[in-house]
Amino acid sequence: MAAILPLPLALQARVRLAQGLWLLSWLLALVGGLTLLSSGHLLVQLRLLSPFLDPACSLPALPKAALAAGAAALGLGVLGAGATRAALDAARYPPWRGVLGPILLAGTVGGGGLLALAAGLALALPQGLDAALEKGLGAALDHYKDTEVPGHCNAKRQVDELQLGYQCCGRHGPRDWFAVQWISSRYLDPTDQDVMDQIQSNVEGRYLIDGVPFSCCNPHSPWPCLQRQLSSAQARPLSDPRQLGLNLWERGCHGVLLGHLRALAGTLGTLLGVTFFLQVLLLLGLRYLQTALEGLGGAIDGEGETQGYLFPGGLKEMLKSISQQGLCAQRPRPEEAPAEEAPDEEAPAEEAAAEA
Repeated sequence: MAAILPLPLALQARVRLAQGLWLLSWLLALVGGLTLLSSGHLLVQLRLLSPFLDPACSLPALPKAALAAGAAALGLGVLGAGATRAALDAARYPPWRGVLGPILLAGTVGGGGLLALAAGLALALPQGLDAALEKGLGAALDHYKDTEVPGHCNAKRQVDELQLGYQCCGRHGPRDWFAVQWISSRYLDPTDQDVMDQIQSNVEGRYLIDGVPFSCCNPHSPWPCLQRQLSSAQARPLSDPRQLGLNLWERGCHGVLLGHLRALAGTLGTLLGVTFFLQVLLLLGLRYLQTALEGLGGAIDGEGETQGYLFPGGLKEMLKSISQQGLCAQRPRPEEAPAEEAPDEEAPAEEAAAEA
C-alpha cells in the first residue's frame, strides 16, 4: 500500500525543513509562554472577582485548561527545537530517534485535546459570565449592609473597592441602590418617626432611600457629591435629578466587569487559536522530517532523494499492523516455548530392515 501524502525531499529541502522547524519550535514556545501568562492573569482576575460571581458557575475551568494547554505547547516547542537541532547533525540525532515518535504522539493527542478543550471553554465563557455576574452582583448588593453577619462581614468593603477601582456604581447603574437596603440596621434609630414610616411603607420591611454609598461618587466631578435624595428636584435645585452622572459613576458594575473579563477571554482565545495552528504545523513538519530521516538511516546529509510521509499505508493496513504487533507481543518467547519432540531417527532404519 502506498504511503499517505508522500513528499519527496532532497538534501537541500531536508536541511531547510529542519531549520524552519527549529524556528517554528521556538515561536511555538514563545506563544505557549504568552498563553501561560494570559491564562494565569485571567485566573487571578476570576479569583479576585469571585465575590461578585455566582459560585455555581465553573468559570475557572477555562484558565486552568488554558494553563495546561500553554504548558504543553511550551514543552512541545522546546522538545521540537532540540530534535530539529539534533537532526542537522547525524552524530547527535540517534538519541532522538527513539523518543521522537512518542513526542509526536503525545503532542497530537495530549496537546491537541487540551487546546480543543480550552478553545471550547473560551467560546462558552461569555455566555456564562453574564449570568454569573448578574447573580453575584445582586447578592453582593443585598449583603452590603450585613457588616456583622458571619460570612458577609467583608461584603461592604469588597463592593466599595469594586466601585472605586472600576469606576462603576450599582449593578446596572446608581438607581439599583434605591431598591436595596444598603444601610445597616445598627445605624437606624427605631424610635425615629421617619425611619419607622420608611420601613412600614415597604412590603418587605426594608429601609429604602433614594441614595447611594460614598464609593459611587466621582472625585473628578466639579459638583459636590450628593448621596441622598437623588430623585428629588427640591433637594438639588441647581442640578437635574435625571442626570446622576454629574457627580456619580453612571456605569453599572455588571457592564464594566463583563467587558473586562470578555476582553481577557478574547485575548486568551486568540492565543489558543494561534497556538493550535503553530502546533499543527510543527507536528506535521516533524513527522515528515522523521520519516525522511528514517529512510536514510538517521543521516540528514545522506545521498540521494528520500521520501517523507504522514502514514506508511492506509488505515486498514495500519490497524492490521497494530493488531499483528499486539498478537506477536502475546506470544511466548522462544526460550519459554515448549520444546518440540525430536524426530525419531531410528524409525527409517527399522523400516528399511523390514523391507529387506
